[in-house]
Amino acid sequence: MFELAELRSFWVYLSASPLLGLTLTLCAYAVAQAMYARCKFSALANPVAIAIALVCAVLWLSGMSYERYFAGAQFVHFLLGPATVALAVPLVRQLPRLRRAFLPVTLALVCGSVTAIVSAVCIVVALGGTAELARSAGPKSATTPIAMAVSERLGGLPSLTAVLVIGTGIFGAVTARFLFGWMKIHSHEVRGFALGVASHGIGTARAFQVSAEMGAFAGLGMGLNGVLTALLAPGLIPLVLRWLGV
Repeated sequence: MFELAELRSFWVYLSASPLLGLTLTLCAYAVAQAMYARCKFSALANPVAIAIALVCAVLWLSGMSYERYFAGAQFVHFLLGPATVALAVPLVRQLPRLRRAFLPVTLALVCGSVTAIVSAVCIVVALGGTAELARSAGPKSATTPIAMAVSERLGGLPSLTAVLVIGTGIFGAVTARFLFGWMKIHSHEVRGFALGVASHGIGTARAFQVSAEMGAFAGLGMGLNGVLTALLAPGLIPLVLRWLGV
């Protein structure tokens, strides 16, 4: 009974504090990591997807608004910036290899970025989506801040773009291993770069779980694709929409 009373007092304190969102986020990710380890680090048990599901379940069951949750969780959101910049450290260690692979990396980047934008717009239109939805989906393979800014500039829905970006990252992190195996791609350089271009930060996090080399190339792919998407999407998406007659 004493433990239940202690727990109740702790909940009352947290529920009246912005720390609730932060505590919920960290606890959800800790549980997701434990489940990920329990599943022997299977790609199907992606910790980001599990943590999102746990947070959504708690918000739904407790009736807590997203705004109230984010008042505490914004501290984690703030740390995304420094964490992204920190990806440059392993990247610098791979600079000699990057210089030798400059041409194939550049060609792969352009092909990957254009394919991601054009295919997203075409799929949305083919499924009967509006031009607004297509503008929201076009930059989905870039990292979240860039994708939301591009979507807003083109007249899309930034909040929908953020959801699509997260979904794209989780899908890539879960399926990449099987896809690379089916295509018999074993190089960590190629795997990492493709994962970063297609699945941004979530794919990069997955790559670092495999090896530092794969993570460095994933970070490179994520960063370069973010810049290229910001440059290409404003011209390419309206062009594809006009071509499709939308």
